[in-house]
Amino acid sequence: MLAYRALTEAGVTTRDAADLTGVSRATAGRITSNTSRGPQQRVEPVPANRLSAAERDEVLGVLNSAEFVDRTPVQVYAVLLDRGRYLCSVSSMYRVLAANAQVMDRRRLARHPARVRPELIATGPGQVFSWDITKLRGPNKGSYYDAYVMIDIYSRYIVGACVHVTESAALAEEMMQTIFTIHGTPRVVHADRGTSMTSKTVAALLTDLGVVRSHSRPRVSNDNPFSEAWFKTLKYAPVFPDRFGSLQHARSFLDEFVQFYNHEHHHGGIGLHTPADVHYGLAAATTRRRVQTLATARAATPNRFSNRVDPKILDLPDAAWINPPTDQEQETAEAEAA
Repeated sequence: MLAYRALTEAGVTTRDAADLTGVSRATAGRITSNTSRGPQQRVEPVPANRLSAAERDEVLGVLNSAEFVDRTPVQVYAVLLDRGRYLCSVSSMYRVLAANAQVMDRRRLARHPARVRPELIATGPGQVFSWDITKLRGPNKGSYYDAYVMIDIYSRYIVGACVHVTESAALAEEMMQTIFTIHGTPRVVHADRGTSMTSKTVAALLTDLGVVRSHSRPRVSNDNPFSEAWFKTLKYAPVFPDRFGSLQHARSFLDEFVQFYNHEHHHGGIGLHTPADVHYGLAAATTRRRVQTLATARAATPNRFSNRVDPKILDLPDAAWINPPTDQEQETAEAEAA
């Protein structure tokens, strides 16, 4: 554009200048015209039917009155018309609300408090049980069996497992009564928010026994980690079938797998002990045998050991947590206690 202007100022015709610079004469003429006039501020005309300041205040007062504060402008407009009163159009009501930053849902909204994150600790067997229900695919597409499984979070011992054709609070109550009779009543029973877990039948049983009920937050699977992890161990096992041919097949398979898991599976979360050893207090004897075996191996082949400290993977944790508090939360709790 600068080249075009320089050529025309030097006496070159606009046609020749356009050919030489590739700038359209119409474009050049429009830009030149706008430049000569200078910047102009557009003045919006005021509508003749615009509400006055007093009228806008009246409309806002009516919309925010106790009678209409939770109603939409359309409803307010209709009610006022039925009473023989006209303030303004529905669009004008919305414009008044927009000018006052009040275009929003005018109904009273439910305010749900944030769910408290469950924080559970078990320092020994029999203190905290976690349970859940998972689906097992049946012989046909769309057919499923329900596996009820309860686990001791400290020892990882499966204290109860059964398979039924449906999910039922009565069946869950029956399973719990059997488990508590055999393994004792725990201090806490943790579960998610399924219908059976939150049923009145189960709640009444736990309340009568003095057991604290704990539930996961909605849509937070990490709040029930021990049950979820065990279901993954079950379903990703090489022997887990794609489908179960019958209810009896599912029950026999689960019984065999639980027996293997409790008494033969060496769990990395409990010092490579079996859940049964930890649950029944046999882990200490196993640890002594392991220490003696490692000591004998060090004496026989010292070049194979870089130090005299046993592997940390063989340490049995002091506690099992569901959602352990952060270091900052622990410091805050200690400060409040002090």
